Order: sequence, then structure tokens, then C-alpha cells
Amino acid sequence: MNRRQLLALAGLQSALALALAGCGKRTPAVAALKPDARVLALGDSLTVGYGAAPDQAWPALLAQLTGWQVENAGVNGDTSAGALQRLEALLAANSYDAVLIGIGGNDMLRGGSQQATRDKVAAIVRQALAHTPHVALIATPAPEPLRATIGSLSDAGFYEEVAKAEKVLLIPEVYATVLSNPSLRSDPIHANAQGYAAVAQQLADKLKSAGWR
Repeated sequence: MNRRQLLALAGLQSALALALAGCGKRTPAVAALKPDARVLALGDSLTVGYGAAPDQAWPALLAQLTGWQVENAGVNGDTSAGALQRLEALLAANSYDAVLIGIGGNDMLRGGSQQATRDKVAAIVRQALAHTPHVALIATPAPEPLRATIGSLSDAGFYEEVAKAEKVLLIPEVYATVLSNPSLRSDPIHANAQGYAAVAQQLADKLKSAGWR
């Protein structure tokens, strides 16, 4: 084999290695959920719908928008540790077609270690993935009072890190967008009925774009 052929072969091998590496980083494609899919919404007070009536929480509204059976497994004041502890029993009790995870806000509000929160959120994601390939991570904004005052909240960075590492769907800038708007809040850290309606619509749209519906 001459020098030109060797260089061409080396180039082909390099391109193949890059392609394989890229494939390993992509979020695996998942099929659309069935019309009456059973979906678990795991989270804290933002999932509960604190600040609005129970039927105005975003899981209830998402069910109306999609036709899915969305179970609200939010707990007021819950942390990533609490959600991780609860999840095993929830998954053992029922068969879910999808899991939506929105947790970590209370960890940040209480000044917990961001690395510890990241690790627990990642563990929650892995446990959900063992149950179904349809797992989505809803990012929560970092608690920054000044940015909230000027309507410019942004997601905590570790959600994107976890989504990439575990290869699950990230749903960014939903809570951050709603909670940056004073007219959509019931208090500084919770949405009102209109805010939860906006959350549900954004989730429905983003899940549709991701091919879930």
C-alpha cells in the first residue's frame, strides 16, 4: 500500500471514529406516545401547582392538551433526595409510558451543594430510564432574586449537564420564562393559574417537537 493509500485509509478511520463518537452523544430517538399514555409528573410545588387550584396545575392541564393520563406526583417542599426516595415505590406501583422530572429548586433555595443535587437528579433520571425510554428533565431556574426582579431568570446549568450525560430530553427555559413574568406568578417562586397554563402549553409544544406526540 503506497503513502497516498495509507493517508486515505487513516483519514477514513478518523472520520469513522468521529462519527461513532458523535452517535454516542445523541439522545436516542423514541417513538411517539400512544394517545392515552400514562405519564408520571415527578416534582415539587411547581408540579403540585402551588398558588392555584388543583385542576389548574400544569399536569392536569397537560393531560387536557395531550389526552395523556398525567399523574401529579409533586410534593410541596420536596427536594431531589425526597423525590429519589419516592420514585422507586411510584414506579413499582404502576406502569408508566413516560416520566417528566422537575426537581431541584428547593435544594438550591436551601443552599444545598449543587454537585450533590446534580448527582441525585442524575440518579432519578437513571431510575426512570430503567422503567421507560420516555424520560424528560424539566430545568428549574437558579434562585437569583435580582434576576427575578428584572424578569431575567435562567436555568441552573446542571440540568443540561445531566440531560447530556444520561441522554434524555431536556426541556429548558419553561419555568424560567414563566417565573420571570410577574403577571404569571402567585409569589416570587410560584406560578399562578395563568402561569401554570403557560407551563403546560410550553411543555405540550416542546414534547410535540421532540416527537413524543
